[in-house]
Amino acid sequence: MRVAGIGLRANARADSIADALARAGGDVACLAVLADKAGHPALRAFSARAGMQVRLVPRESLAGIVTLSRSSRIEARFGTGSVAEALALVGAGPGARLVGPRVVSHDGLATAAIAERMDE
Repeated sequence: MRVAGIGLRANARADSIADALARAGGDVACLAVLADKAGHPALRAFSARAGMQVRLVPRESLAGIVTLSRSSRIEARFGTGSVAEALALVGAGPGARLVGPRVVSHDGLATAAIAERMDE
C-alpha cells in the first residue's frame, strides 16, 4: 500500500496538491495530512475530485520520525525533518519506507512524499 503525506500552506490550492502528488510519483491509496488541516479548502476539493481517502494524523505523532529530508525550522516546530515524509510514514503504518524524498509543488504551496508498506 502506498500513502502520500501532504504538507500544505494556508493559501495552497487543489492544483498545488495535485502537482506535488504527481511530482512525487502519484498512484497512492490515500493521503495522510495533519489533523488540524482537515478542513483546508484545497484538501477537501482535491480529495473530493480525486475520490481519495484522507487519513488524519495528530501533530504529536510526527515527533521523532526519521525522514530523508531535514529542515531545522520544521524539526524545531514538529520534531521531525519533513512533515510530508513523516505523514507518509505514519499514514502507511508500521514497516513502511519512503519511496524518495519529499517534493514541492510548482507554486511552492504544497509538498508530497510517498511511503509504501508491503502488506503481508
